[in-house]
Amino acid sequence: MVEGAVVQHELPDLLALLAERFKGNPFFENLYVWEHVVYSLFIMAVISAIAFYGARKNSLIPGRLQNAVEVLAGGLDDFVCGILGPKGRKYTPFIGTLFIYILFMNLSGLVPFLKPSTSSWSTTLALALCVFFYVQYSALKELGVRGYLDHLAGRPRGAIAFSIVIPLLMFFLHLAGELIKPLSLSLRLRSNIWGDDVLLSVLTNFGMKGFPLLFFNMFSSLLAAVVQAVVFCLLSTIYFAVVLTHEE
Repeated sequence: MVEGAVVQHELPDLLALLAERFKGNPFFENLYVWEHVVYSLFIMAVISAIAFYGARKNSLIPGRLQNAVEVLAGGLDDFVCGILGPKGRKYTPFIGTLFIYILFMNLSGLVPFLKPSTSSWSTTLALALCVFFYVQYSALKELGVRGYLDHLAGRPRGAIAFSIVIPLLMFFLHLAGELIKPLSLSLRLRSNIWGDDVLLSVLTNFGMKGFPLLFFNMFSSLLAAVVQAVVFCLLSTIYFAVVLTHEE
């Protein structure tokens, strides 16, 4: 339920304003309660539309949209394969989709009356959990159960490997590290985007006096939106690199 002022520390968004305008209407109030899901679905629809129109008419001489889509896809493939090697190409669709999805959600916070879904921990945690489970699945598939447990026991071991204490200690340390990764990954993204959103809201309260700072903050927020998407996907790619088999 929405009571009193809808906006407190963040800029007003469309769903919050609708909930305030139609107070008591269950439909708009539920939209406001689930606003991060609604905005996530909206961004998904926008990306799907761009991908559809970009790939609808493939030609040897691409248009602007097709050329932009191809450049982005090629850049993401080079980014992933540069870390994981040629065999990492099968992870490009997943990591590339993550990057585009997070980037668009981050940038939506700069559009008037929209709100970045990545400012909610529920959104970023869901994305981080997708990465976590896919990494663990890939590790079990590539290494097998025995190889995965051996990976968690840590290397190099040397002569001390004959002692069960050190490998067991390393096993629990690595296990704790794996479980912490979704928390650190999700909180880093959420905190940075939420902080930019709050700062933007504070600067707008200064009116025209705060315009220079607001203008500068818009550029810094734009840069932060790109950087945070890159960092999230870079760390995700590194998580895959750590658990996959390596060619000596």
